[in-house]
Amino acid sequence: MSRSMRWNVALGFALMCAAAAHGQQLVPASPSPVAETSPAAPDEDIKPTWETQKLARTYTLDIPAPRGQITDRNGAPLAQNRLRYNLAITFPTPLDFNDTQALDFAHQQIAAANKLIGRTIQIKDDAILRHYHNRGILPLEIATNLSDDEYDAVKDHLPAQMTLGGVYQRVYPQGKTAGQIVGYCGRTGRNPDGIIDNHETLWPETEGREGIEQTFNAMLAGQHGEYKMTFDKDGRKTSEKIATPPVPGNTVVTTIDLRLQELAEKALEKKAKRGAIVIIDPNNGDVLALASWPDYDPNLFVPSISAEKFKALQNDPDIPLLPRAFRSAYPPGSTFKVAVGIAALESGAVSATDEYQCTPSIDIGNVTFHNWKKSDRGYLNFVQALTESCDTWFYQVGIKTGAQPIIDWAQKLGFGTKCGIPIRNEAEGRVPNDAYMKATHGRKILNGDIANMSIGQGDILVTPLQMAQCMAIVANGGTFYQTRLVEQVQTVDGAIVTAYNVREKRNLNLSESTIAQLRTGMIDAVNGGAGTAHAASLDNVEVAGKTGTAQWGPKNKERTAAWFAGYLPADNPKYAFAALYEGDVGVKSHGGTVAAPLIAQVFKEVYKGEMVASGKRKHRGSPEEEQAQPEIRRAQPVTDEDSGD
Repeated sequence: MSRSMRWNVALGFALMCAAAAHGQQLVPASPSPVAETSPAAPDEDIKPTWETQKLARTYTLDIPAPRGQITDRNGAPLAQNRLRYNLAITFPTPLDFNDTQALDFAHQQIAAANKLIGRTIQIKDDAILRHYHNRGILPLEIATNLSDDEYDAVKDHLPAQMTLGGVYQRVYPQGKTAGQIVGYCGRTGRNPDGIIDNHETLWPETEGREGIEQTFNAMLAGQHGEYKMTFDKDGRKTSEKIATPPVPGNTVVTTIDLRLQELAEKALEKKAKRGAIVIIDPNNGDVLALASWPDYDPNLFVPSISAEKFKALQNDPDIPLLPRAFRSAYPPGSTFKVAVGIAALESGAVSATDEYQCTPSIDIGNVTFHNWKKSDRGYLNFVQALTESCDTWFYQVGIKTGAQPIIDWAQKLGFGTKCGIPIRNEAEGRVPNDAYMKATHGRKILNGDIANMSIGQGDILVTPLQMAQCMAIVANGGTFYQTRLVEQVQTVDGAIVTAYNVREKRNLNLSESTIAQLRTGMIDAVNGGAGTAHAASLDNVEVAGKTGTAQWGPKNKERTAAWFAGYLPADNPKYAFAALYEGDVGVKSHGGTVAAPLIAQVFKEVYKGEMVASGKRKHRGSPEEEQAQPEIRRAQPVTDEDSGD
């Protein structure tokens, strides 16, 4: 084959790759015509072997398609393709060399390539001979994944028996950002070295191994093209062409907002050794940010990851391969008091005006249960108890409400069930019931268990994604939308293949009174004098939220799960969120001091430069407010305790 013909074939691949990377489909032109040395033979579907190769007239090989893109909700690329080149040598046809001649030819070409690209190339002799005998009509790759400098050095100085082959390579332009959502790809196999089969692929394909890449692999993969090579009766190559161009894979459009995702990951990187932040649109269930820390750069897997690097990721004690936002479950601590409050108010076990004493401790059975504050806070109503996060108040109210209403409302709010995002191995968390307690502890739920559950401790586990989903339901007044991570799948031309529409799963029919009580208590938790989440307060937007601090893990390796969850703006919610700070073994931390600042850092950037929101109140409990809402008594400022539940 002439050099011009080889260049046109490579150029055809290059154009197709570049077009796919930009969301366009481009059909390459046929190669430059070559004078035929014998009449063109008709296409025959002959399966060749080494013994019959010289009788073969046509080989049809498959061209892998470029994978489709993955984007954020605004079209910013999270995964796409780039064109990379491999340097190969071509053996002259017919394949008449003996072993010595084949090796001499290959060694000469490899030596020339060494000088050309400045890379030490080593190919074992048995690999050269195996290729020559089984696949000699195809180029033998000697240097893969050329750097830009190597490509520039070779493109205009290509020796007669060398060729450049363009291949598609996955690239993740945002690096670590959203890496645990997007996932990564891996090769389906190594370069083949056996006898050529018709319709084998020209180079190994890739498949999704994690995240969106894995779940939507079939839609991202595209359709093979066909590449035909024709030989005369003496085994000389007479023509080669792209008979059918490959069809690029579809584009997966996620609900992720790249800017919010970046802000969440930066906040975690700056303020947490391990943790997660989830942000959801409460008006439709869209996941806007799904951040975990630490994370990894999926570009490490391109074109393949070394055993050493993969082992380092696996052995990292902070487990960067674990997406904590949806694959880890933790005791929710006092954030779960929102669910307990809903159960108590909606079941009628307590009313908004009922008061219970917030003592430093309370005896339940033969066990003393403590409040996180050491002083007696007196008699509190629900708003005050939620604001101060009084444990002993919720012990009493939880027991009065009973286990079943709490379990039922927790499940209605989505706890104990996977949220249903399209990424494998999402954790389902746990809401313990009698069946679980009997199987695990050999008994039914007791009052002590209810007390533990009422402050988000004991056997209950939730994921950060579930917590944000719950806060979205509270923020919008009781509508449970299906949590959505992917908006749609579309072709490179923009035609919609599959749409995942906003879907209302159910309406919890929460009373206006319950919603008002929750909203006031959560606003006061951030902005009130007795609140536990002052570190989340913003100057120009009102935040509603609830802190939580829980211990988890075996006694000798106990850690703290510190939470802050809620929504904003409080009067017209656009964002529901959950932040989880995973503490070190033996180190105490509080939701108000380590988790609340994570959310403040994110939304301070989101609302930077905006005017002070109307209705934003810097202080709670003024006479004017009390007159406006006389039915709600607010907690008094705390001066003798560290606010940080």
